[in-house]
Amino acid sequence: MKIHVLLALTCVAAACKAAPEAAPDYGRPLPYGAPALLPLGPDETPPNVGGAFIDRDQVLPALERSLTWTRSRHAAQFFPIAGIDHARALHSLERFRELLLTSRNASGFNAAVQREFQVFKSAGWDGQGGGVLFTGYCTPILAGSRTPSATHRHPLYGLPGDLVKASDGTILGRRTANGLEPYPTRRVIEASNMLQGQGLELVWLRDPIDAFIAHVNGSAFVQLDEGGELRLGYAGKNGRAYTSLGAELVRDRYLARNELSLAAIRGWASAHPNLVEEYLQRNDSFVFFAHIEGNPRGSLNVEVTPNHTLATDKALFPRGAVTFVDTSLPLPNGGSMAFRQVMFDQDTGGAIRTAGRADIYLGIGPEAERRAGTTQAEGQLYYFFVRP
Repeated sequence: MKIHVLLALTCVAAACKAAPEAAPDYGRPLPYGAPALLPLGPDETPPNVGGAFIDRDQVLPALERSLTWTRSRHAAQFFPIAGIDHARALHSLERFRELLLTSRNASGFNAAVQREFQVFKSAGWDGQGGGVLFTGYCTPILAGSRTPSATHRHPLYGLPGDLVKASDGTILGRRTANGLEPYPTRRVIEASNMLQGQGLELVWLRDPIDAFIAHVNGSAFVQLDEGGELRLGYAGKNGRAYTSLGAELVRDRYLARNELSLAAIRGWASAHPNLVEEYLQRNDSFVFFAHIEGNPRGSLNVEVTPNHTLATDKALFPRGAVTFVDTSLPLPNGGSMAFRQVMFDQDTGGAIRTAGRADIYLGIGPEAERRAGTTQAEGQLYYFFVRP
């Protein structure tokens, strides 16, 4: 589970009822009862998935992780969703895998998938397949220490004992003597020091923006001053609404929307250190972490795979499913390149809450962080299920 980077930097704003000339409102919820998946019509061309055959050495491990989750005992409770029942979801993954292993070439694989699978697209921002805004997230590598000091003053916390979650991970609130109540906001948590004295501090960071980056991505690898590395993954959150730091900076005219990036936010923070705390605390959401072995896991509790794990709203879309993303990613020196790839719906996040939003996991380290901090592009999101 994660939140992600660029929506942490900015949210595309538009009126809830957009006029034809207005920018799409990708954060707009679907109307009540509206389907999240729309079958492709007879005049719509499904995407070519032959690239997955060429790239199968990387696709298959991600597919196996979706299969592992979908075969688990507790997976069935999340179906049916979007008109897809558990048996069809599982059979789709199994048949997709079988075709990857038995097809003779990319064109044969694509032809078999088109013949045997029904293709849907996300209802998108307008509920009619109008498109999806894709952003990126990553696992940053940060610097920190196991002990606080004058230079290491910004902790990442483990899960507090009074935070109550449902069996599916939904945050229910804070356990008190009088029963459950909403968990406090970021501002209250930090101003009251309510987490101190419980041994919840996992690591201390030098920079509040580093802590912000860890929170919005939901994982971090920390290079310790004492030597060694600490790997942290998502453990939970306070259940409060997420507010974009970037959107606040654009609204207050510290940054222009077209120059927004993680590097630009770091530059703003360096130039205005006295404002950093105030702006970070406008985001009520607060993330808790846990020690992990290996690589970070998504909301399905399977490892996320660079360029093959997708995060969507799990209240709308089937978990673990075969998807195809048709969008673009930024190039290091400007411009962009097409990104058309089979992915798997294996994660979610605090800012991914509509059919018009999805988030691509881009990997670990500085290059992934740079890409995640600049990824924001429109596109289409497709789902593949065996024909009933």
